Amino acid sequence: MAIPCIFNWSGGKDSALALYYCLHNPELDIRYLVTSINDAADRISMHGVRVELLKRQAESIGIPLYQIRLPEMPGMAEYDEAMRYHLAKFKEEGITHSIFGDIFLEDLKAYRDARLAEVGMQGIYPLWKRDTRELIDEFLSLGFGTVIACTQAYLGDFAGREIDHQLIAELPQNVDVCGENGEFHTFAFKGPVFSQEIKYSVGEKIFKAYHSPKNNADNEPSPQLMGFWYCDLLSVE
Repeated sequence: MAIPCIFNWSGGKDSALALYYCLHNPELDIRYLVTSINDAADRISMHGVRVELLKRQAESIGIPLYQIRLPEMPGMAEYDEAMRYHLAKFKEEGITHSIFGDIFLEDLKAYRDARLAEVGMQGIYPLWKRDTRELIDEFLSLGFGTVIACTQAYLGDFAGREIDHQLIAELPQNVDVCGENGEFHTFAFKGPVFSQEIKYSVGEKIFKAYHSPKNNADNEPSPQLMGFWYCDLLSVE
Protein backbone atom coordinates (compact mmCIF):
# COMPACT_ATOMS: atom_id res chain seq x y z
CA MET A 1 0.00 0.00 0.00
CA ALA A 2 1.32 3.43 -0.97
CA ILE A 3 2.37 5.87 1.76
CA PRO A 4 -0.11 8.80 2.08
CA CYS A 5 1.86 12.06 1.85
CA ILE A 6 1.64 15.79 1.52
CA PHE A 7 4.17 17.55 -0.71
CA ASN A 8 5.52 20.90 0.46
CA TRP A 9 5.35 22.84 -2.78
CA SER A 10 7.20 26.17 -2.99
CA GLY A 11 6.59 26.55 -6.71
CA GLY A 12 10.33 26.55 -7.42
CA LYS A 13 12.84 24.33 -9.13
CA ASP A 14 13.84 22.16 -6.16
CA SER A 15 10.20 21.39 -5.45
CA ALA A 16 9.66 20.54 -9.11
CA LEU A 17 12.61 18.14 -9.27
CA ALA A 18 11.73 16.50 -5.93
CA LEU A 19 8.15 16.06 -7.15
CA TYR A 20 9.45 14.50 -10.37
CA TYR A 21 11.22 11.82 -8.34
CA CYS A 22 8.20 11.25 -6.12
CA LEU A 23 5.78 10.85 -9.01
CA HIS A 24 8.01 8.06 -10.30
CA ASN A 25 7.90 6.29 -6.93
CA PRO A 26 4.85 3.99 -6.74
CA GLU A 27 5.28 3.73 -2.97
CA LEU A 28 4.19 7.37 -2.49
CA ASP A 29 0.60 8.66 -2.67
CA ILE A 30 0.69 12.47 -2.76
CA ARG A 31 -2.66 13.83 -1.56
CA TYR A 32 -1.93 17.59 -1.57
CA LEU A 33 0.53 20.21 -2.73
CA VAL A 34 0.93 22.35 0.40
CA THR A 35 2.05 25.97 0.04
CA SER A 36 2.46 28.74 2.61
CA ILE A 37 0.90 32.01 1.44
CA ASN A 38 1.52 35.59 2.56
CA ASP A 39 -2.14 36.36 3.14
CA ALA A 40 -1.72 40.16 3.01
CA ALA A 41 0.00 40.08 -0.40
CA ASP A 42 -1.74 36.95 -1.77
CA ARG A 43 1.63 35.58 -2.85
CA ILE A 44 3.80 32.57 -2.04
CA SER A 45 5.71 33.22 1.18
CA MET A 46 9.36 34.20 0.55
CA HIS A 47 9.14 33.66 -3.21
CA GLY A 48 6.68 36.48 -3.81
CA VAL A 49 4.93 34.68 -6.69
CA ARG A 50 1.27 35.45 -7.28
CA VAL A 51 -1.24 32.83 -6.10
CA GLU A 52 -2.78 32.91 -9.58
CA LEU A 53 0.41 31.38 -10.99
CA LEU A 54 0.59 28.88 -8.12
CA LYS A 55 -2.92 27.68 -8.93
CA ARG A 56 -1.99 27.24 -12.57
CA GLN A 57 0.98 25.10 -11.51
CA ALA A 58 -1.26 22.87 -9.39
CA GLU A 59 -3.80 22.51 -12.20
CA SER A 60 -1.05 21.54 -14.63
CA ILE A 61 0.39 19.01 -12.14
CA GLY A 62 -3.02 17.56 -11.30
CA ILE A 63 -2.68 17.38 -7.50
CA PRO A 64 -5.02 19.37 -5.21
CA LEU A 65 -3.52 22.58 -3.81
CA TYR A 66 -3.72 23.23 -0.07
CA GLN A 67 -2.93 26.80 0.96
CA ILE A 68 -1.70 27.70 4.44
CA ARG A 69 -2.47 31.39 4.88
CA LEU A 70 -0.03 33.26 7.13
CA PRO A 71 0.56 36.90 8.16
CA GLU A 72 3.31 38.72 6.24
CA MET A 73 5.99 38.32 8.94
CA PRO A 74 4.79 35.79 11.54
CA GLY A 75 6.82 35.17 14.67
CA MET A 76 8.21 31.67 15.12
CA ALA A 77 5.67 30.82 17.81
CA GLU A 78 2.83 31.99 15.57
CA TYR A 79 4.24 30.08 12.61
CA ASP A 80 4.71 26.89 14.63
CA GLU A 81 1.16 27.08 15.98
CA ALA A 82 -0.29 27.45 12.47
CA MET A 83 1.76 24.57 11.09
CA ARG A 84 0.87 22.34 14.04
CA TYR A 85 -2.81 22.97 13.39
CA HIS A 86 -2.61 22.06 9.70
CA LEU A 87 -0.33 19.06 10.23
CA ALA A 88 -2.79 17.71 12.79
CA LYS A 89 -5.56 18.02 10.19
CA PHE A 90 -3.49 16.04 7.70
CA LYS A 91 -2.77 13.37 10.31
CA GLU A 92 -6.50 13.06 11.00
CA GLU A 93 -6.98 12.30 7.29
CA GLY A 94 -4.52 9.43 7.59
CA ILE A 95 -1.56 11.24 6.05
CA THR A 96 1.66 10.05 7.65
CA HIS A 97 4.51 11.67 5.70
CA SER A 98 5.53 15.13 4.49
CA ILE A 99 7.86 15.61 1.50
CA PHE A 100 10.38 18.46 1.18
CA GLY A 101 12.82 19.62 -1.49
CA ASP A 102 15.61 20.48 0.97
CA ILE A 103 19.15 19.57 -0.09
CA PHE A 104 21.73 20.14 2.66
CA LEU A 105 20.62 22.51 5.44
CA GLU A 106 20.91 20.29 8.52
CA ASP A 107 19.28 22.73 10.97
CA LEU A 108 16.25 23.20 8.71
CA LYS A 109 15.77 19.45 8.32
CA ALA A 110 16.08 18.96 12.09
CA TYR A 111 13.47 21.68 12.64
CA ARG A 112 11.06 20.12 10.15
CA ASP A 113 11.50 16.62 11.59
CA ALA A 114 10.89 17.91 15.13
CA ARG A 115 7.64 19.65 14.14
CA LEU A 116 6.43 16.57 12.26
CA ALA A 117 7.24 14.32 15.21
CA GLU A 118 4.95 16.42 17.42
CA VAL A 119 1.94 15.16 15.42
CA GLY A 120 3.29 11.69 14.67
CA MET A 121 4.40 12.32 11.07
CA GLN A 122 7.72 11.78 9.28
CA GLY A 123 9.67 13.67 6.61
CA ILE A 124 10.81 12.48 3.19
CA TYR A 125 13.67 14.32 1.43
CA PRO A 126 14.20 13.12 -2.17
CA LEU A 127 17.08 15.55 -2.87
CA TRP A 128 18.87 15.22 0.45
CA LYS A 129 22.68 15.43 0.26
CA ARG A 130 22.72 15.47 -3.54
CA ASP A 131 25.38 17.63 -5.18
CA THR A 132 23.67 20.88 -6.18
CA ARG A 133 25.63 21.22 -9.42
CA GLU A 134 24.46 17.76 -10.45
CA LEU A 135 20.89 18.63 -9.45
CA ILE A 136 20.70 21.80 -11.55
CA ASP A 137 22.25 20.02 -14.52
CA GLU A 138 19.72 17.20 -14.21
CA PHE A 139 16.89 19.70 -13.79
CA LEU A 140 17.78 21.39 -17.07
CA SER A 141 18.47 18.14 -18.93
CA LEU A 142 14.99 16.86 -18.03
CA GLY A 143 13.48 19.84 -19.81
CA PHE A 144 12.42 21.85 -16.79
CA GLY A 145 12.28 25.63 -17.04
CA THR A 146 12.41 28.07 -14.14
CA VAL A 147 12.73 31.81 -13.64
CA ILE A 148 14.28 33.64 -10.69
CA ALA A 149 11.49 35.41 -8.81
CA CYS A 150 13.35 36.67 -5.75
CA THR A 151 17.00 37.27 -4.80
CA GLN A 152 19.01 38.58 -1.92
CA ALA A 153 19.97 42.23 -2.33
CA TYR A 154 23.36 41.69 -3.95
CA LEU A 155 21.96 39.44 -6.70
CA GLY A 156 19.28 41.79 -7.99
CA ASP A 157 20.53 41.66 -11.59
CA PHE A 158 19.50 38.00 -11.75
CA ALA A 159 15.85 38.59 -10.76
CA GLY A 160 13.50 37.92 -13.66
CA ARG A 161 15.99 35.77 -15.59
CA GLU A 162 15.43 32.16 -16.56
CA ILE A 163 18.04 29.72 -15.27
CA ASP A 164 20.23 28.19 -17.93
CA HIS A 165 23.88 27.17 -18.11
CA GLN A 166 24.88 30.71 -19.03
CA LEU A 167 23.25 32.18 -15.92
CA ILE A 168 24.82 29.50 -13.74
CA ALA A 169 28.24 30.43 -15.09
CA GLU A 170 27.59 34.09 -14.19
CA LEU A 171 26.72 33.44 -10.53
CA PRO A 172 29.32 34.60 -8.00
CA GLN A 173 31.47 31.75 -6.72
CA ASN A 174 30.05 32.01 -3.20
CA VAL A 175 26.48 31.45 -4.43
CA ASP A 176 25.08 27.93 -4.40
CA VAL A 177 23.85 27.06 -7.90
CA CYS A 178 20.53 25.88 -6.45
CA GLY A 179 20.24 28.87 -4.09
CA GLU A 180 20.05 26.43 -1.19
CA ASN A 181 21.34 29.06 1.27
CA GLY A 182 18.44 31.36 0.37
CA GLU A 183 20.38 33.35 -2.25
CA PHE A 184 17.44 33.20 -4.67
CA HIS A 185 14.03 31.61 -5.18
CA THR A 186 12.40 30.50 -8.41
CA PHE A 187 9.15 29.77 -10.23
CA ALA A 188 9.07 26.55 -12.29
CA PHE A 189 6.96 26.98 -15.42
CA LYS A 190 7.58 23.88 -17.54
CA GLY A 191 8.89 20.35 -17.32
CA PRO A 192 7.86 16.72 -17.01
CA VAL A 193 5.66 17.22 -13.91
CA PHE A 194 3.46 19.68 -15.81
CA SER A 195 0.81 18.71 -18.35
CA GLN A 196 1.29 22.08 -20.02
CA GLU A 197 3.66 25.02 -19.75
CA ILE A 198 2.62 27.91 -17.50
CA LYS A 199 2.92 31.07 -19.56
CA TYR A 200 4.16 34.16 -17.76
CA SER A 201 5.58 37.60 -18.43
CA VAL A 202 8.10 39.60 -16.44
CA GLY A 203 6.74 42.64 -14.61
CA GLU A 204 8.45 45.26 -12.48
CA LYS A 205 11.30 44.62 -10.08
CA ILE A 206 10.84 45.84 -6.52
CA PHE A 207 13.32 46.01 -3.64
CA LYS A 208 11.99 45.34 -0.14
CA ALA A 209 13.73 45.37 3.23
CA TYR A 210 12.47 43.33 6.16
CA HIS A 211 13.40 42.88 9.78
CA SER A 212 14.84 39.47 10.58
CA PRO A 213 12.22 36.99 11.86
CA LYS A 214 10.79 37.77 15.27
CA ASN A 215 12.55 36.33 18.27
CA ASN A 216 10.86 33.37 19.97
CA ALA A 217 11.32 34.75 23.46
CA ASP A 218 9.82 38.22 23.19
CA ASN A 219 8.24 38.11 19.71
CA GLU A 220 9.86 41.43 18.91
CA PRO A 221 11.36 42.06 15.45
CA SER A 222 15.14 41.97 15.16
CA PRO A 223 16.80 45.34 14.47
CA GLN A 224 18.69 43.65 11.60
CA LEU A 225 17.26 44.33 8.12
CA MET A 226 17.30 41.88 5.20
CA GLY A 227 16.92 43.13 1.64
CA PHE A 228 15.42 41.26 -1.32
CA TRP A 229 14.71 41.99 -4.96
CA TYR A 230 11.37 40.67 -6.24
CA CYS A 231 10.47 40.33 -9.89
CA ASP A 232 6.72 40.39 -10.36
CA LEU A 233 5.69 37.51 -12.61
CA LEU A 234 2.41 37.96 -14.45
CA SER A 235 0.13 35.21 -15.68
CA VAL A 236 -0.33 35.03 -19.45
CA GLU A 237 -3.14 33.05 -21.07
